[in-house]
Amino acid sequence: MNPAQMNPLQKRIVVWGGFALLLVLAPLAFPQAGALSLLSQMGTMMLFALSYNILLGQGGMLSFGHAVYSGLGAFFAVHAMNLMKDGAWHCPVSLIPLVGGIAGMLCGVLFGYVTTKKSGTTFAMITLGIVELVGACSLMFPTFFGGEGGVSTNRVIGNPVLGISFGPQIEVYYLIALYLFICTLAMYAFTQTPLGRMLNAVRDNPERVEFLGYNSQWVRYWGLIISSFFAGISGGLGALNFEIVSSENVSAVRSGAVLLFTFIGGVAYFYGPILGAIIGVLLSVVLSSYTKAWLLYLGIFFIMIVMYAPGGIASLCALSYRIVVSGLWRRILLPLLVQITSSLVAFAGLVLFIEMLYQRTLETGDGSQMQLFGIAFDSANTMPWMLASSLLLAGGLSFMMNKPRLAKAWQAALHTQSESGNLSALLKGNLR
Repeated sequence: MNPAQMNPLQKRIVVWGGFALLLVLAPLAFPQAGALSLLSQMGTMMLFALSYNILLGQGGMLSFGHAVYSGLGAFFAVHAMNLMKDGAWHCPVSLIPLVGGIAGMLCGVLFGYVTTKKSGTTFAMITLGIVELVGACSLMFPTFFGGEGGVSTNRVIGNPVLGISFGPQIEVYYLIALYLFICTLAMYAFTQTPLGRMLNAVRDNPERVEFLGYNSQWVRYWGLIISSFFAGISGGLGALNFEIVSSENVSAVRSGAVLLFTFIGGVAYFYGPILGAIIGVLLSVVLSSYTKAWLLYLGIFFIMIVMYAPGGIASLCALSYRIVVSGLWRRILLPLLVQITSSLVAFAGLVLFIEMLYQRTLETGDGSQMQLFGIAFDSANTMPWMLASSLLLAGGLSFMMNKPRLAKAWQAALHTQSESGNLSALLKGNLR
């Protein structure tokens, strides 16, 4: 069936069914232990980014301290598991993430009452102060936070239930996938509630909301509490996955990471943080195992997104979907292929340049010899530097020269699609 011919209910069934199917089949496609660990990290980061987007995307609240709620939820979850291990408390291991969620929500009740009294830049600065405060406390109170070493635990507690002990990574993954699906569905349902709609209104025009008789501060406050609950669940899942929680979980670095990933995915779209979390985990986990310059590549990628796709990856997906469905993709295919080729050439030159620079600066045991793209390079010679400069210059010039052509073709396709959509709506109106 053509997606354009589906009613809203059918579209939702297809989308949510496909999402559930993808979560179920992912470990079958990637059964290796390392891949399962990577998928588990993606799941927890997706949930964390979706909870953050309740603040940034729906409420327009730029927070630099969202890691406080996930991190403190993780600490309470790991202490709960240790109590269960000592026999001082009894609870199914599968409900440990809810312990983190409740702890995160209570922290949201406490800190949110202070932070949401202000909005805009003031709110952002207060959240930055909160995360620095909690980060300092993580080293000042080692009894709860475990000092620099953190708090470790063992997720295999008691006898297996229905053969599930949560020892194998595959069992942990499916628990994370289950929580991710339920929480994602719950957060989407929240966007359709009166409180979710009012949170959008506070983001767009808080003065008008006040004129209507609503208290914008309380709307932000309840939005932060709900967001912190889901962030705490993600922290509890992370504690269950890694079996250790440290001060890094409540640091400003982690808060900045979720902000970065959410913006890369696209804050204006509900599924944007999911895409951003996948890309962010791949860059921070997979790329970091291949190069020491992974943070530099992440920064460059973020800058490119801000410059050329401020709506995030999700906005590019939405626009591409509209063009493909309307059948206008042939108009932009050639300039798009030229732009992609130019980008790859320039990127290859940039990577070669950066890796050789790192090789010379760090002076590793291999000396000036290095391997890149399966080819051996000697960073002490002039030829590799000339090759990198040539690739970067040629790809960059081709990118800039083809950019107006692609933009013109893209806008023409969107304009044609918009006109055909208006005509179709007009015809449907006349036929009724």
